Amino acid sequence: MNRPLGALRRVIAVRPAMRIPANVGDVEDATLRYLLYVLLPAWFVPGVLDWWQHRRTAIQHTAGVKESAIHLLMMAEVGAPIALVLLCEVNPAVLTVMALSVAAHEATALWDVKTAVDSGREVRPIEQHIHSFLESLPFMGTTAIACLHWKQVRELLRAGGGADAWRLRWKQRPLPANYLAGVAAAIIGLIALPYGEELVRCVLAARGRSRG
Repeated sequence: MNRPLGALRRVIAVRPAMRIPANVGDVEDATLRYLLYVLLPAWFVPGVLDWWQHRRTAIQHTAGVKESAIHLLMMAEVGAPIALVLLCEVNPAVLTVMALSVAAHEATALWDVKTAVDSGREVRPIEQHIHSFLESLPFMGTTAIACLHWKQVRELLRAGGGADAWRLRWKQRPLPANYLAGVAAAIIGLIALPYGEELVRCVLAARGRSRG
């Protein structure tokens, strides 16, 4: 009888050792690098692929301008919190914007698919799979940032911290200028230009139909 009890005591004694790693800074640094150099660049890939699917299914002849405008709205819903996180200190105000943007993005995504289906545009399985990445990446980024700034999350939940906690402030330690320039170039080249071209194509098609 004593042996099982002794084994149980040893298991219980070991459990307190299962804690957060001693060098938390390494975990935080790895998470930050993951966000900056993996998750954020990964957002551009499904974005371009989704634009290509719209082009393949001739969006300009179905949902047209309405759906294209919804796409731009969704890009803004994701782009605004990204800009805040890259340029400003993460505080309750930034976290609130991020949470609201994720919720708005999810609602807009449903509107987007309904608009496409109602118009008769074929939303192929591959496009639906691409949408799953576009919907999950903002959530993944927001939750990872929340983990990195858990004290600010606590202030948000308590609605405390004073007025300064709810003001936007530039980062005390800005990100490297070359990194910010690279992100800006990617946004322009891989998001703004393709989806701008899509909107122009839809507008021109709509004008052609009205004249005909």
